[in-house]
Amino acid sequence: MPEQWLTYQRLSRRAVLRGAAGLAGLGLLAACGQPPGAPAPATPGDSAASPGPLTKVRMACWSNPISEQANCFAAQEFGWWGEEGIDFEFVPGAGGGDALKHLLAGNADIAFTNVEAMLFAMQEGAKLRAVWNIYPDNVFNVVSLVSANIQSPADLRGKPVGVYSQASGTRYNLLVILRSAGLRESDVEVIATGVLNFGPLMEGRVAATAATDTGLWAAQQQGLGPHRVIWARDYLRTPTDVFVVTEETYQQRRELLRRFLRAYRKGTQFMLDHPEEAAQIAVKYATDGQDVARNLEIIKLRNAATVDDGTRANGLGWIDPEIFGKVEATFAELGIIRGRVPEFATAFTNEFVERG
Repeated sequence: MPEQWLTYQRLSRRAVLRGAAGLAGLGLLAACGQPPGAPAPATPGDSAASPGPLTKVRMACWSNPISEQANCFAAQEFGWWGEEGIDFEFVPGAGGGDALKHLLAGNADIAFTNVEAMLFAMQEGAKLRAVWNIYPDNVFNVVSLVSANIQSPADLRGKPVGVYSQASGTRYNLLVILRSAGLRESDVEVIATGVLNFGPLMEGRVAATAATDTGLWAAQQQGLGPHRVIWARDYLRTPTDVFVVTEETYQQRRELLRRFLRAYRKGTQFMLDHPEEAAQIAVKYATDGQDVARNLEIIKLRNAATVDDGTRANGLGWIDPEIFGKVEATFAELGIIRGRVPEFATAFTNEFVERG
């Protein structure tokens, strides 16, 4: 088993946003005020929201319950899980690999994880299927201060560049960015600085740092100063997160998956349409959700990552039929995986996507 798979399951590329809050349960709390345009919250005795016995669905996530998952909280708050006959359980994790580990161990039914972790697991023989594109936009980037005069990937040559760790999405996407300029990892000095890697950037210990949209936003709130951003999405639009199930679950529990994704879609559409109200709901459920203004900014970033041209044309959750093949081929070329994993190119489905 490759080192990156062993390590990746302990990492969270957005751990900087989780803070020090402990785990929080996702049991339904006292209802908050009803946002404009939203249905009335379901009550325990609401037969419309609970049409018979509920089926437990355990969602393993890369993180604790945090504000960017307000779509899940909205589905809980307004009874949309129950309407689909689902008893929703949030299984927290510490990185995308950790979420996938829960899935493969039988501790979860569906994993909220990243494409890299899925590829690493399939390299080791796991039979998996991506059933929903949570964030089709690639949120990774490389940030430098204007004073460093880094205006393109080619300008990174010979420079020290910070990453969360050697087994993180920040490093993998840095390699993708370098590849666009014909550079290899050996052409820069990659330094593992931890998830708070904007500190070394602002202190001048690295010339640039690989991060994410939310990490950049947090740094801006701490006085980052004039800076430039190189976005990985301009070179490879790797989905940031997808819902993944085992092939066995996909083959045998399709209707349950359809109902789960229908409720999730409702929550996502609510978050897109009512970001301010979603920020209020996050206060009740998220471990990092006590600051409503912060919740709103994070939700806006995640809303932006939720839609792209493909989802606008085909519906939320749409997976570009060519993207998995491009990711696999690029990672093989860069040496991130051993050899080729050709089955990864078709390890997805769009059958649960609905237009409108």
